[in-house]
Amino acid sequence: MGKVLKWCFGILAVLILAIIVLGCVYLGKEWNRTTYFQKTTIDGFDVSEMTSEEVVPILKNAFTAASVRLKEGDKEEAVWSLADLGYTIDEAALKTAAEEALAKQKSSIPVLIDSMMNGNSFEIDVPFVKNAETLASAVTVSAMADERVKNVNAEMSYDEKTKTYSIIPEVQGTELNDPDIQHLVQTAVDDAIGGAAPSADIEVQIPSELYIVPDVLSTNEELNLKVNTYNSYDKAVITYVYGDEKETIDWGTISNWIVFENGEGYLSEQLIREYVMSIGQKYNTIYYNRSFNTSLGTTIQFGESENNYGYLVDEEGEYQQLLADIRANTETEREPVYAYTGIDRSGTDDMRTYVEVSISTQHAWFYKEHTLIIEGDVVTGCVAKKAETQTGIYPIAYKESPATLIPSNETNGTPVTYWMPFFDGQGLHDATWRQAFGGQIYQTNGSHGCVNMPYYLAETIFNEAPTGTPVVLYK
Repeated sequence: MGKVLKWCFGILAVLILAIIVLGCVYLGKEWNRTTYFQKTTIDGFDVSEMTSEEVVPILKNAFTAASVRLKEGDKEEAVWSLADLGYTIDEAALKTAAEEALAKQKSSIPVLIDSMMNGNSFEIDVPFVKNAETLASAVTVSAMADERVKNVNAEMSYDEKTKTYSIIPEVQGTELNDPDIQHLVQTAVDDAIGGAAPSADIEVQIPSELYIVPDVLSTNEELNLKVNTYNSYDKAVITYVYGDEKETIDWGTISNWIVFENGEGYLSEQLIREYVMSIGQKYNTIYYNRSFNTSLGTTIQFGESENNYGYLVDEEGEYQQLLADIRANTETEREPVYAYTGIDRSGTDDMRTYVEVSISTQHAWFYKEHTLIIEGDVVTGCVAKKAETQTGIYPIAYKESPATLIPSNETNGTPVTYWMPFFDGQGLHDATWRQAFGGQIYQTNGSHGCVNMPYYLAETIFNEAPTGTPVVLYK
């Protein structure tokens, strides 16, 4: 019985030893295997019995299968593969990672046995490399399906009927910059790829803030300043009356007088003053050289100092009035503000009514509205006594009837019916004490400088010529 037991124990020991030897041989074989155990996955893919070289293309194809879709609202504008955008798998690094996973399944005997029995589940980050130049070449605005809608800047609009400025709002287009859209796509792809799970198709939505903004918006301060400033003055119409002639300035002129600087819009004092000066240069008639066509058919030239009749714009007064008219922003019709005025004008023709005295012929004419009313011989200042009548053009200062000529005038206390002074005590008046007029009387028996007239001539001029009528006197 003892021998039998010994024999049984011997057989059992041999069997155990054989099992141990066989197990060691098997474990040694599995330790040296180059494939993954059954039930092993990498990043969710079954890699049972595969080598690391076989796993690399599986992961590569899976992780590069995603498409990148650029969308604008619901519209697909472009589709690229990852390779189109320069994204490729670093196969060498991926193979190294797969080999490391393979090694981990037999890092120890217990791990080996567990791997043999249960397999493994590995997660490895699939490494990508990217080429920025490839992405920049592929992702461009020109590659998008739809042509870009151009921006329209906000701008001023003028309603001629209401004479009002307003702002036409800007139109936001769909223009994009290549660098902006490239950055958008790159960021979306970088966020989606890599890791331990392949990406689904990558959808990239164009955000509204990526669109190029119009250069000029309806909120633009400069644009609003112009609109508000123009609306303050654009209805002003100033019509200047120069007798029968008129000259109008409106927004076409006034708009050129507005200056914008330092965030303000204002009327230019310099430009308005220049305009006032220009109308003076055009329409002033007093103290300017003047040509006069005489009734004798000759032309007399009067210098500035001799021409004491006419119109003179008061430049400061007119500047202030014009400024006020523009700021009132309405229509007005008026004469300029004058420093001196005549009695009548049609444009620059301001001697439509005048008295003309020819000293050499001792004759006078009175014209009203360019029509001869009356004429007659006269007696002017005495040459022999050096009391000659002043030459030049002078307005009738006032009219008096009856009048007594005081010592500084014609005679000492001589009464006349019609007195019309024009220069320093000299004037037109009737001289009923004279029996004759004209000829050479003035040479030795002339007046003290006045123009002596027959009663009828003085009477007609007094009644028909208003105060201020120019008297033209020449030799």
